[in-house]
Amino acid sequence: MLDPKQIETWIAAGLPCEHLSVDGDGHHFAAVIVSGEFAGLNRVKRQQRINAILKARFDSGELHALSMQTLTPEEWKANG
Repeated sequence: MLDPKQIETWIAAGLPCEHLSVDGDGHHFAAVIVSGEFAGLNRVKRQQRINAILKARFDSGELHALSMQTLTPEEWKANG
């Protein structure tokens, strides 16, 4: 069963994050990802960036489902 911490490691290896947390039950996961690299990107482009990082994991079936909240540091601070 996949551990949420492993997904955090994969994302962090491909994207500098100011905040990163992943929760899940071993099959379905939810991530909050805060990165300055999201500045100027819409929600779809941000999620595509994360999907590209995890592509091999999705393609192999190791990772099945990941919902994402992708924010810039400014958006993260504004959301409290």
